[in-house]
Amino acid sequence: MIYHFNLKTFLKYFLAILTPCLLLTACEDEDDKIYSPKPRGYFKIDFPEKKYISFDTTCPYRFEIPAYATISNDKHKNAEPCWYNISFPKFGATIHLSYKAVNNDLNVFLEDSRNFAIRHQIKATGLDESLVIRDSAKVYGLVYDIAGNTASSVQFYLTDSTHHFLRGALYFDAVPNIDSLKIVIDFLREDILHLVKTCEWKSTPSVAKK
Repeated sequence: MIYHFNLKTFLKYFLAILTPCLLLTACEDEDDKIYSPKPRGYFKIDFPEKKYISFDTTCPYRFEIPAYATISNDKHKNAEPCWYNISFPKFGATIHLSYKAVNNDLNVFLEDSRNFAIRHQIKATGLDESLVIRDSAKVYGLVYDIAGNTASSVQFYLTDSTHHFLRGALYFDAVPNIDSLKIVIDFLREDILHLVKTCEWKSTPSVAKK
């Protein structure tokens, strides 16, 4: 069988087939577009001016705390003398402080502090340690920065190696969310470092030993 080729007829049928295909391709491209969701927004936080005041009681230590914080005795049933809570109502955050008099048991307190810090590694993405050495005041210790959605993001301990041991941990009254809390954690971390830099021992402890 012989077919007679007619260019005009060929172009007519070719365009008739090609046009719907182009339309379908255009529709598929539109449907196949990937739309990225807008990042979640958070409320803007107005931070107070950095200003510090002295905190000094009958306890064998003193340091400076932010003027925008409040400090009170720990009311927990297991709390010991000279345990305090530094609260930041605006941020729903608290630094829990616990004090122990050292009596040849420093290694026990050091191990406990490390265990408290690494306990959060289940949800943490990293754990950094910053060494504290203040020879002039006999203040030594570590600051733990715990990354990720953890209940406590900053912890620390201070000691003179012979008589005093002070431990602190920052907690928030909210479900951990590093995306929204990171800027607040960074702000309060400066206050923790200021406490560390201004901490002084006053005497050999007696009142804080049970």
